[in-house]
Amino acid sequence: MKNKKILIGLITLISFITTKAQHKDTVKILKEVKVLGYINVRGVGHLLEVKDGIIYAGKKTEIIIVDSLDANKAINNTRQILGRVPGLNIVETESNGFTANGIATRGLNPIQSIEMNTRQNGYNVSADVYGYNEAYYIPPMEAVKRIELVRGASSLQFGAQFGGLVNYITEDAPKNKPLEFTTSQTGGSFGLYNSFNSVGGNYKKISYYGFLQYRNMDGYRPNSQQCQLSGFGKVQYTPSEKMNIGFEYSLLRNRIQMPGGLTDSLFYANPKASTRARNWLKSPWNILSNYINLNPSENTTVSLKTTYIFSNRSLVWRNEDGGPSALDTIDPATNQYVPREVGSEDIHSITTEGRVSTNYKLGKNKSTLAGGVRLAYAWFKQQGGGEGTTGSNFDLSITGDWGYNLDFTTINIAPFVENIFRVGKSFTITPGLRFEYLKSTAKGYKTVDNVKQIPGEDRTRTYPLAGIGLEFKPSGNSSIYGNISQAYRPIDYSQLEPFGIAAKIDPNLKDAHGFNSDLGYRTTVKNYLNLDVSLFYMAYNNRIGEVIKTDPGTGLDYAYRTNVANSVHKGVEAYIELNVLKYLNQQSKQGLSIFNSLGYTDAKYTRGEFKGNRVEAAAKIIERVGVIYNDKKFSSTFQVNYVGDAFGDATNLRISTNPIAGYIPSYTVLDFSATYKINNYAIKAGVNNLADKSYFTRRTDEYPGPGIIPAVGRSFYVGLTAKF
Repeated sequence: MKNKKILIGLITLISFITTKAQHKDTVKILKEVKVLGYINVRGVGHLLEVKDGIIYAGKKTEIIIVDSLDANKAINNTRQILGRVPGLNIVETESNGFTANGIATRGLNPIQSIEMNTRQNGYNVSADVYGYNEAYYIPPMEAVKRIELVRGASSLQFGAQFGGLVNYITEDAPKNKPLEFTTSQTGGSFGLYNSFNSVGGNYKKISYYGFLQYRNMDGYRPNSQQCQLSGFGKVQYTPSEKMNIGFEYSLLRNRIQMPGGLTDSLFYANPKASTRARNWLKSPWNILSNYINLNPSENTTVSLKTTYIFSNRSLVWRNEDGGPSALDTIDPATNQYVPREVGSEDIHSITTEGRVSTNYKLGKNKSTLAGGVRLAYAWFKQQGGGEGTTGSNFDLSITGDWGYNLDFTTINIAPFVENIFRVGKSFTITPGLRFEYLKSTAKGYKTVDNVKQIPGEDRTRTYPLAGIGLEFKPSGNSSIYGNISQAYRPIDYSQLEPFGIAAKIDPNLKDAHGFNSDLGYRTTVKNYLNLDVSLFYMAYNNRIGEVIKTDPGTGLDYAYRTNVANSVHKGVEAYIELNVLKYLNQQSKQGLSIFNSLGYTDAKYTRGEFKGNRVEAAAKIIERVGVIYNDKKFSSTFQVNYVGDAFGDATNLRISTNPIAGYIPSYTVLDFSATYKINNYAIKAGVNNLADKSYFTRRTDEYPGPGIIPAVGRSFYVGLTAKF
């Protein structure tokens, strides 16, 4: 019987070879196809159970294919690019003193994305994993292939931010081409000119990809000029299918003029007004990363990444004494402006992250074990309060000594492990553990009332974190998922020292801790329906925030940063997209999709002085509705963005003499973008804020205000892309 089976197999093989020889002119070798995720209906989907040795089973995830979007990528328009992520809150400050818009989920603080774990190609790009977790750099969206997001349950695999993970994956070298060149030139309102150029290719076992982006714009408001250069280079050597080694370098160079913040009365009189003409910022960013990926067997993967960030942030600005209403004018007595204030921050951090993933048999089912360790060290030097010049240009020179000169360090060691236990073909249980060791120090001096104070800060903390995820798949395209994971957020450098004079710090600040949980259902139906609906509950204890107090000596309000109280964030995140034409005819070469991305968040303080008050910056409703049309050559997207009202601080004051406190009204913004492709060329055009809505998303205490930071009004853009 055995010999008979062997004989049949040989005959079948010989027949296949003979047939192939006879018809070799008709045989075509198809290009390799890699499955990146469950992508449906214009490039929005979720991640697989395991990808690149990382476990996503039981977690709420999103994956966005950037190339499929009609959006103003020349200015990284976050509303259009990430707008379909339910409940995503965006602080729109990019042209007002920031290099990137900040994002947050579930009623958290969106400023500089400080509640998110921000990564590029799997490694951290913020200055310090915990001590200075602000995202000054993100890659230009014209270079991004996809964006991966994981909600709070990402804390076990990536680090314990409450907001979760956002990972920007850049383009790769084109397959089977020694050279490919892409250029994209875009012009638009307010003096926008953006030039993006990339090259990529491969030769034998070496592949490469790189880009340069130059962007210049005058800005929506006077005194908001921005000039920026971004670059990236990647070289990878693949000696075999079981191994690849690579090196990446990212850079950012910029110069930004900051137009200042506005009082409520100034904003409603003229949202384009500027109160400052002498404020400047630069934040050169450098990121080096090398990696090695191994596949020693079919069931095992090993990866090791080491990343070194060396960067700086420097600014010269008019001292904010008196708030946004204080005029920056020439003093008649001296015939000069008042001297500006100068600040400088040097950032150095190195992080190594090793991961191992393996599949193994447990009973009749395959289980997956994934674990690793993160080792990180960061040094942060902060100098400020230096007396600058009385001029108006970008001059960082100072007279005398610094007002404060501080050195901070952070050491982080974090081993972690998760395991997928598969029960039958449809159910998975994924428990996980993470252990965080954190040591932070502060040295140097700060001058207060002409007296040098020497801070002595040396804190060591350990945090064991646990979580579990469950997922049941009634069919191949649908699943019911749930998870709960502990999280924490340690005190960072900015919370230990007030940036300027409008805020004060509680000397007894404590680290925040709590947990995230999800329960949801997602499904895809063929090529026309994409649905993901979930409930979430997040407990955020010892939440650090700002409250308004009154100085008994002056009678003026000031912001006081402290552990405000415990807060609870709960709500619904829902996304649905229906391609009407594909529903009527699945073979249709045209598409007409309608999508609705809804986030409802009830975020309130649950104890203490502000019990029952809403958490600052937490909008209850964020809804984005859009219509997408596409065929072989043309595509367009019309999107309506509604964001509910919020408050600037925990007291929920509507009006205050302090610029950070006050009401943030709801707003609705309309965006339209379109793309027409002709062979290797594409014409892109659109209008952002179609109805020219005047609104704002942030109030600031100091940088880059203080006061209201207006969002950008109606703007147009048009661009041409070519690929050779």
